[in-house]
Amino acid sequence: MGGRVLSVCPHDCPSACSLVVTLDGGRIVDVSGNPEHPYTQGVICGKVHDYAERVYSPMRVRTPLRRIGEKGKGQFEPITWAAAVEEIAHRFHRIIAQWGGEAILPFSYGGTLGLLQFYAGHPFFHALGASQLDRTICVSTAYAGWRATVGMVGGNDSEQMVHSDLIILWGINAAYTHINLMTFVKRSREKGAYVVAIDPYRTPTAKQADEHLMVRPGTDAALALGLMHVLIAEGLVDQAYVARATLGYAELAEHVKAYPPDRVAQITGLPGEQIAALARRYGRTRASYIRVGIGLSRHDNGGMTCRTLACLPALTGAYAHPGGGALLSSSGSFPLNYHALERPDLMPRPVPRVINMIHLGRALTDPTLRPPIRALYVYNSNPASVCPNQGLVLKGLEREDLFTVVHEQMLTDTTDYADIVLPATTSMEHVDLYKSYGHLYLQLAEPVIRPEGEARSNWDVIRLLAWAMGVKDPHFEKSEAALIREVLASDHPALEGITYERLKAEGSVRLGVGRPYMPFADGAPTPSGKVELYSERLAAQGFPPLPTYTPLQEGPESAELFCRFPLQLIVPPNRFFLNSSFSQSELLRKRQKAPVVFLNPEDAAARGIVGGEPVKVWNDRGAAQFVATLTDDTRPGVAVVEGIWWRKFQPGGRGVNVLTSDRVADLGGGPAFHSNLVEISRA
Repeated sequence: MGGRVLSVCPHDCPSACSLVVTLDGGRIVDVSGNPEHPYTQGVICGKVHDYAERVYSPMRVRTPLRRIGEKGKGQFEPITWAAAVEEIAHRFHRIIAQWGGEAILPFSYGGTLGLLQFYAGHPFFHALGASQLDRTICVSTAYAGWRATVGMVGGNDSEQMVHSDLIILWGINAAYTHINLMTFVKRSREKGAYVVAIDPYRTPTAKQADEHLMVRPGTDAALALGLMHVLIAEGLVDQAYVARATLGYAELAEHVKAYPPDRVAQITGLPGEQIAALARRYGRTRASYIRVGIGLSRHDNGGMTCRTLACLPALTGAYAHPGGGALLSSSGSFPLNYHALERPDLMPRPVPRVINMIHLGRALTDPTLRPPIRALYVYNSNPASVCPNQGLVLKGLEREDLFTVVHEQMLTDTTDYADIVLPATTSMEHVDLYKSYGHLYLQLAEPVIRPEGEARSNWDVIRLLAWAMGVKDPHFEKSEAALIREVLASDHPALEGITYERLKAEGSVRLGVGRPYMPFADGAPTPSGKVELYSERLAAQGFPPLPTYTPLQEGPESAELFCRFPLQLIVPPNRFFLNSSFSQSELLRKRQKAPVVFLNPEDAAARGIVGGEPVKVWNDRGAAQFVATLTDDTRPGVAVVEGIWWRKFQPGGRGVNVLTSDRVADLGGGPAFHSNLVEISRA
């Protein structure tokens, strides 16, 4: 079997690229971007271009495995699928009989963004009465803040950016994390657009911009309030838009008087003149587009930061301009029938407890938790690497009385702690439906190769387990095609004419939302029907009703802690990994060279650190080893560790998340991954 077939990238990236897969003898030999897809336009990242290495990796799980050594050692023997399913069902039945369903915890997230495989386990664990997982680790804080202002997770179509005169890339290193966005940025810039990057360090994206504002980590809300101060004080507000489409302008105008550029300069570390100049440029440019990254929400104050940024285009009327507006994510623009996949109606009453996934370490080690977690079923995730407070997570995974099942493609850090490992298919080996959080296209991908070894999809395995556990609901008898038809079943005009058959024929179909797409041109789907500069909903929850800057819980304002740990550490993505995905790749690890920490030369000199030498980064939560890279790309007082190396590939056996906190951010229950104070010394 040879030729070229279409597929879709399943990874946690806003681009959701349309792929062209070249086959030879039934094997993948090349992966490239689909040049005919309006968003992909033939461009994909290097890690997906080399996807064959992942599919055929020597670390691939190809048969079910049973642990034969100590937890954490990754020692297994192969077993049959029948034996694996029988053992899982037997252990689950025993645990439920003794402790109840809540003693079982499913753990999953964005290992694939395909809707069928992402939600596959939800109905099964609902039917068992298992503890519910609050899947907060990535976007929940950002989305909660965005909704507080505009009522939905959406914004003007990013393809319209080609008509912008000013583009602000705020907290998004698109050159690494959203490469297709840069296609539109470059095209707009060629037509004369001015590009501004706002980021705590000089990323490759910032280096391609006309201007970079190296804001101090966690102070983005203060910067936005400073911009508002100038916009209002200097009469750069679109009063017509404000009058018809917003709520609370008078209160906001009074509120931002407390944020003049000179005060904001002291908070953000930026020159006051630069703040004022950007505000004037923004206020005088109606075709101004702000693309907001999720990363800036991963601070103690991240939800309010996103809420604040969503207010800016309302002041200038940019939401009503075809080349303007703002976008955090497009995911809320897809009016799909998620109930058909999640099936919350299968849960018993009273509804089982909810456990925040960023508190996995706490849940597994808390002796007072009743019932205790006695079984953990992991799929679409690698919690041993990605969860904050890694030391506590590993302590929990080491428990001999915890029955852990991991359904995985690779032998990850988490499979090392599993009692049973089940082989999972890749996106090239199963069918799935994909939306995007960066564009407005629905896509269908069907298998392009046969599964490696005995790998099975999430949906196939869940159906096996449902049968073995005696869960009789007809849901578990449905085919993938039937599920997709249910997901698409809607009378919403955005899905009109989008059917399973059409997706099979065309591969990708744009939502029927019209062009240009400006969902907040005349208001927003909030309780008031307007863009809420003043939010009664936030006030009712005990939060400030107006956009507000709050210093970090773990930052320079924390005097005692800052005295001991005087460096702010942020942990953004690197070029070659995606969260912990692709760390299995020897090719990509060689390209990344080593786990490194970026350090300003001034901070290095004060510690006697030389570039290229091993260093220890530590705080009260733990310590990890890196190689020091000295660079002016990060400001004094700020250290940067890009990417998540699996701990088995990191010197000392501890990854960057041994340093991060499992504190909950202000809104949405998400983590404060970037709010960390550390010290660094020679190893």
